[in-house]
Amino acid sequence: MFVGALSSSREQTIEYLRTLPSIRERCGRVHDLAKQGKLKYFGYHPDREEQVADYCIRIIKRDFGDDFSIIPPHGRWRHLDAGVSRIAPLVARWDTLEPPPDRKEKTKRLIDLFLVSVLLDAGAGNDWIYRDEASGKSFSRSEGLGVASFNMFMEGFFSGDDYQPHRVDAKGLELITTQETARAMQVSSDNPMVGLEGRASLLVNLSHALKNNPTFFGAEGRPGNMLDYLESESTTDGPNRRVPLAALWHVLVSGLTPIWPTDRTTLGGVPLGDVWPCDALKAVALAEGDELVPFHKLTGWTTYSLIEPIEKILEWRFDGLEDMTGLPEYRNGGLLVDLGVLSLKPEAITKAYYPSASSPIPRLPPSHPAIVEWRAMTVIELDRIADLIRAKLNLSREKLTLAQVLESATWKGGREIAKDKRPESGGPPIEIVSDGTVF
Repeated sequence: MFVGALSSSREQTIEYLRTLPSIRERCGRVHDLAKQGKLKYFGYHPDREEQVADYCIRIIKRDFGDDFSIIPPHGRWRHLDAGVSRIAPLVARWDTLEPPPDRKEKTKRLIDLFLVSVLLDAGAGNDWIYRDEASGKSFSRSEGLGVASFNMFMEGFFSGDDYQPHRVDAKGLELITTQETARAMQVSSDNPMVGLEGRASLLVNLSHALKNNPTFFGAEGRPGNMLDYLESESTTDGPNRRVPLAALWHVLVSGLTPIWPTDRTTLGGVPLGDVWPCDALKAVALAEGDELVPFHKLTGWTTYSLIEPIEKILEWRFDGLEDMTGLPEYRNGGLLVDLGVLSLKPEAITKAYYPSASSPIPRLPPSHPAIVEWRAMTVIELDRIADLIRAKLNLSREKLTLAQVLESATWKGGREIAKDKRPESGGPPIEIVSDGTVF
């Protein structure tokens, strides 16, 4: 009886840590400890939050003036359009086909593209550059990876059907190799990319996930087929179709579980994905798993990215968007460190993690407890910064969403201040070792 109860309790904990609300709740526990000065690695300085809000507002007004309604949501679309518009012309090109695909098929194709593009978006390092022949421009980091993945999609890199190159399916993904990925992404000894093998293996793992989940991805194992599942979970309100955000989250968290590396955190032998133990929580943990903090960053980034084409092309609407969190990655988190909301405690990071005796920037694996603290604090601070920005601009959450704040202010602000403070690299104030699956 006891063993059964323990097993049931563990199973409930595992399921909870996969939910979207668990991210904000567990990160909130870490933030509460920070307010008490009980974090091991970071000092918290809430008096600096107003400075961050003002910095972000200057960027918003510089780029969008006072018309906040034109700010797009955070998503992969902008990176795919880096330098020139690509998505709209592609959709227009599909409209010239005979017969042209309907709105649902066009959306499926965009889901195919956006999903693989997000999964390829883990940090590429400071040295990699992608040269786009069509535009004649060169791109690095997220934009470079976005443009590269767009061109790979256009050439049928992810498709197993020679007659339908503009799609992603299990058959095409299972044939991907590190060598072919390197070629497509222009990687060479003179143009190195961090985490190349991890990136390629993620795509091969994706093929297995797509094949093993026909309920979500259909018999052909295609990401875009999740639309059929979402439609079955939706309701209609007059002419409008409304989809629970939890349904999309369920598809991504449950359906893509097999793609993540197997050496991540487990509970009872079950791999949890982007979930990590936090040293600061261990001292106050009462039950098994209480020290674990879920982030599911790539799942969140994918969710933001897929919502946009579904809403724009199909005009479906999602309920429950308030559960979405800010993304715990190095641009958002770097903004907080560079503007002094968070500061590494003296001597908290041993010298072994610094590339050289003169380097002020530590380089840590994603499992390091300092990174877990940093990411947890970033999630809650993004909520607080967004609220401060709204208050200063006299806007409601509906008039300036968290997704718009991420797009127009914090992510962009993190990149800009990094370039100001570290012009030689533009990198973050704390480096995270990338394996091509975490960033």
